[in-house]
Amino acid sequence: MVEEKIISSNSCSVLPTKKYDVFISYRGEDTRRNFTSHLYEALMQKEVETYVDEDIEKGDEISPALMKAIENSRVSIVVFSENFASSKWCLCELVKIMECKKDFAQTVIPVFYNIDPSHVRKQTGSYEESFVKHEGEPNCKKWKAALTEAANLAGWNSQNYRIDPELLKDIVGDVLRKLPPRCRNQCKGRVRIEKHHKRIE
Repeated sequence: MVEEKIISSNSCSVLPTKKYDVFISYRGEDTRRNFTSHLYEALMQKEVETYVDEDIEKGDEISPALMKAIENSRVSIVVFSENFASSKWCLCELVKIMECKKDFAQTVIPVFYNIDPSHVRKQTGSYEESFVKHEGEPNCKKWKAALTEAANLAGWNSQNYRIDPELLKDIVGDVLRKLPPRCRNQCKGRVRIEKHHKRIE
């Protein structure tokens, strides 16, 4: 008599270890309650492990935990909006993301939400106004270089779409194409979606 043994596992070692599929960088006051929350939900529906930082932006430096979350992501989506460059927090976050692109081959997807990509690329319009206020900051040169580099990448422009759902569908499809073969296609694993609500005082 031949005994058959079926072994099931909730783990999968096919993919390199990364805690998150996607990290979303955005200016909270511009898109937290609309576009970014809808993007998060759209990714969640496709079982994409996504980190959305919901801390209230305070101070000039991002936390070590946030730095680690960026490093532990396969893809970063940067949502550029009207007031993105007014936040030193967002600019520092962007610099870290572009460093991860260079050092770890992280995929970076820029999304231009109600903002002309050339304003991001050349720091004109509201971005120029923001840098007037940042004048004298030691990181200005680094911030500008990161904006230019990110804006030169292939991305998505909301001005090319009639409605947000069409844009969201294309962004999610782009993310899924850029991610490595899903572990869930080979073994039934646990899906983890994390949201952080800690308020920084």
